[in-house]
Amino acid sequence: MITREAATECVLSAKRAKGMSFEEIAVHLGVREVWLAAALLGQATLDPEDARRLGELLGLDCEVTAAIEEFRSRGSVGRDVPSDPLLYRFFQILQVFGPALRAVIQEKFGDGIMSASDLTIDIGFRRHAEGDRVVVTFDGRFLPYRRW
Repeated sequence: MITREAATECVLSAKRAKGMSFEEIAVHLGVREVWLAAALLGQATLDPEDARRLGELLGLDCEVTAAIEEFRSRGSVGRDVPSDPLLYRFFQILQVFGPALRAVIQEKFGDGIMSASDLTIDIGFRRHAEGDRVVVTFDGRFLPYRRW
């Protein structure tokens, strides 16, 4: 049986060989681009039908598609400060603005959290006179803490 990590490499290699973007594959499967990228990178699980369709699209064998159907241990990217510059900036954003985000969300909605399991993330692009902008939108359901 192939490991999930090896399956990820097979999927990404096939994606490159076909010259397909995450967006193109997501449209083919009828899912959102960022969620698909997370799934292909091993942080989410494709259901059997989507895994089959992905396999057909990218020419993957059944051993690879079976591996990408396995339930994942999400958030398993390590606990160290990321050294990749883009990932580090997200880490830095949370370090600097995380407490402010929590304070504003709790002020507006009450004591609770934003769901990571009922969440969509979109990546956009906006031209700007001082340099093009990356637009990241997190759209998560508010989950109030409850008394029990």
